[in-house]
Amino acid sequence: MASRIAVGIAGTGSYVPERVVKNAFFERLVDTSDEWIVQRTGIEERRFAADDQATSDLALEASKRALEAAGVKPEELDLIVLGTLTPDYLLPSTACLVQDRLGATHAGAFDVNAACTGFLTALHTGEAFIAAGRARRVLVIGAEKLTSFVDFTDRSSCVIFGDAAGAAVLTPLDECGQGEILRTTLGADGKGYDFIHMPGGGSRKPPTQETLEKREHFIRMRGRDVFRFAVTYMGEMVREMTEGYSPDEIALVVPHQVNKRIIEAALERLDIPPEKVVVNIEKYGNSSAATVPLALDEAVRAGRIEKGKLVVLVAFGAGLTWGGTLIRW
Repeated sequence: MASRIAVGIAGTGSYVPERVVKNAFFERLVDTSDEWIVQRTGIEERRFAADDQATSDLALEASKRALEAAGVKPEELDLIVLGTLTPDYLLPSTACLVQDRLGATHAGAFDVNAACTGFLTALHTGEAFIAAGRARRVLVIGAEKLTSFVDFTDRSSCVIFGDAAGAAVLTPLDECGQGEILRTTLGADGKGYDFIHMPGGGSRKPPTQETLEKREHFIRMRGRDVFRFAVTYMGEMVREMTEGYSPDEIALVVPHQVNKRIIEAALERLDIPPEKVVVNIEKYGNSSAATVPLALDEAVRAGRIEKGKLVVLVAFGAGLTWGGTLIRW
C-alpha cells in the first residue's frame, strides 16, 4: 500500500468587497439598532458586494492572492474545489467559472455545498486528492455573496450576513515546507436541516409565483437552535483536533465567525485564552464559507502564526454540518 503524502498550505489569500455597511443601515429597514446588533452578535459592520459582482468575482480575487502567496501559476493547478451556498448559477459550478477566468487550463473544478463548513469541506477534499497522489497542486476556496439570498425584512437574520471570499493553495509538504495538515474531520446531522435553510428554488419547491410571494427564496434561520448547536460543536471540534497536544503548542484557533457570543460561550469551556482566538466578525459579519479562510489569511499576513505551532480551524453550518482541521504551521 502506497504511503500517504503529507500535505501543506503553500499560500493563502482573501478578498472583501469595497462597500462597508454599518449597523445604522438596518435601522431604516427593520426594528433594530446599532446597540442591539452589537450586543447580540458582536457585528459592527460588514461588506456588501456590488450589484454587478457575483460569488465567482469574489472567489477570483481571493484565488489570485493565494496563488501569488504560494508562488504557483494557474496553469500549474490540478484541481479547484470551491465551497459555497451562493453559486453564480445552479449550473455550471462556480468553480468552473473561476477556473476559466484564472486560466487554470489543466485543472478539474467542482463546487461543494456544506454551507458554513464549505471551506473546510473543500480543504479536506483537496488534501485527500494530494495525499492519495491524485493531484499535486490544489486551489481550495470559500466564497459567498449572501446578500443575494438575505431577507431584508427579517431582523433576526438580515443583520448577520456579509459577502467575502478566502482561498488557499495546497501542495505536498516537501514542496512548500509549511502548514502541514495533521488532522481533519467532517460531520453531519440532516435531522437539523431546517435550522438554517432556504425552502424555495430547488427541486422540492421549484420557483413559482407562490414561492416568490412567500419569500421562500431567502435564507431562514432558527436562531436559538443554531446557537445551541454551534456552541456545542465548536467546543467539541477544538477538543477533538487538539487531543494529545499541549495547550502551549496551540498558536491560534480560527473559528467560523457565526456570532461573537457563540464563539465566546464555546471557548469559555476550553483552556484557550482569548488572544489565541481569531475574531474578526465585528468587521465582516458572517460570510458563511468565507469566514474561516478570510480569518486565516488575515492572521497569516499579520504574522500571528509562529512556525512550528499549531493552528485549529473549526466550522459548523446548515445541513447540519461541522468540521475541524489541525495544522502545524
